[in-house]
Amino acid sequence: MMDSARRPWVVLSAACLLIHLLVNNGYGAFSDELYFVVCGLHPAAGYVDQPPLVPWIAGASYTLFGTWLLPLRLVPALSMAATVALTAELARLLGGSRFAQWLSGLAVLLGGVFLVDGLLLTTDMMQPLAWTGLTWVLVKLAQTRDGRWWLAFGLIVGIGLLSKYLIAFYLLGLAVGVALTPLRRWFASPYPYLAAVIALLFAAPSAVWQAQHGWPFLQLGQAGVSGKNLALSPLGFFAQQILFAGPAAAPVWIAGLWRFGVRPPQPELRVFALAYVAMAALFLTLHGKAYYLAPIYPTLLAGGAVALENWFGRAWLRSCVLAFVTGIGVLLAPLALPVLPPERYGDYARALGIPSGAAATEKGKPSALPLHLAGMFGWREMAAKVDAVWRALPAKERAHAVFYGRDYGEAAAVAVYGHVPAVSGHNNFFLWGPKDGNVVITLGNDVTTLTANYKSVSVAGRIDAPYAMPYETGMPVTVLREPRVPLAALWPKLRHYD
Repeated sequence: MMDSARRPWVVLSAACLLIHLLVNNGYGAFSDELYFVVCGLHPAAGYVDQPPLVPWIAGASYTLFGTWLLPLRLVPALSMAATVALTAELARLLGGSRFAQWLSGLAVLLGGVFLVDGLLLTTDMMQPLAWTGLTWVLVKLAQTRDGRWWLAFGLIVGIGLLSKYLIAFYLLGLAVGVALTPLRRWFASPYPYLAAVIALLFAAPSAVWQAQHGWPFLQLGQAGVSGKNLALSPLGFFAQQILFAGPAAAPVWIAGLWRFGVRPPQPELRVFALAYVAMAALFLTLHGKAYYLAPIYPTLLAGGAVALENWFGRAWLRSCVLAFVTGIGVLLAPLALPVLPPERYGDYARALGIPSGAAATEKGKPSALPLHLAGMFGWREMAAKVDAVWRALPAKERAHAVFYGRDYGEAAAVAVYGHVPAVSGHNNFFLWGPKDGNVVITLGNDVTTLTANYKSVSVAGRIDAPYAMPYETGMPVTVLREPRVPLAALWPKLRHYD
């Protein structure tokens, strides 16, 4: 019993969960988390920009615990603890002993992108676990040739598709790898097709919802390809891979890419290197965000840890490797977690030689904090300022006033923290439609289609939140009166899916 408790996967997964239980209540709610809460309070089989699982979790947490962050972020913490455990055990499955298990588990535990995945309730939170689960299944298929493992494959894909459609890209990459390795023999058996049926049973309700609403998710993808996402050069793309997974972990996952691609213990395992290359080429071509590749890194880290174990036989050398990965990971962890005073974040990053905007994935002016941290600031203050403007309106105007959010973050913040009915033309908010609108409170002065519809435009306040994203601070609170046409008639022109 004592020996079992000291196994790497037990210790590392417990450490991962403890870290997130201690820090996940820091700062405030992220904009996407607020949006998912509102979506979850409008239960549906699908949404414009995501499958239903994460909104359902967010809505349930809000219903039970209000705006308390710790329960809201418990599922991502548990999911990442499970990912750490599965990675260490994957190294063991690939033939690694305790060093490989410790190394791979530590690399995931302290990797920047994985710290964020364990922090925020977003659609990314379950992808590393799901992708690593698919890896486990394929390794077992290669080792046992037992086709029943395909049924587990289908189940994992189905659950992954309930969280985020991104797993479809891993399936495309794996399809390339399967076709080019001995795994293609399975195409002659019924098992892969049974797996597809299982996955489709999970995905069908969301797919039907998308079809009924004109496939808005495809419009979102087109917006990213057409200019919303930051177009990176191949060098910039792979530089972000090193930054996201962690600089100290880079030699490990590169060793894993080499092991799977050049010297796999079984030819079937070349599937993972081929999948990585196929996905990297696809994301580069489509201007996909660099972190889209992140969920495959636990697989490469497990394979690379086994390779390094074979190369580094001396105990002192292995200890140095573990110390290096741990030390660099701990040093960089405050850049991913909400633990530093926000006014000290920039100084800390510069001291480590990391320039502002190094992790940017979308166009726009960078903030003092990276997106995942800046997106936690300013929302309560914004809602309070909008509420104050609303309460200052005459009673007759107040009864017919709404807040119009330029994006779902603004609308969700007011919906969760404020008292003014909140509407927006952005993503799923568009489908919920306008509520009255003879008087509209909005932010900034650049919502041209909306403001042009009102004869009276007046400034009633100002939003200033120094650590929020630049486009969510330093702007006026505007009151719009005397509509030329009712807001409901203008509504179709205000839709934007991006």
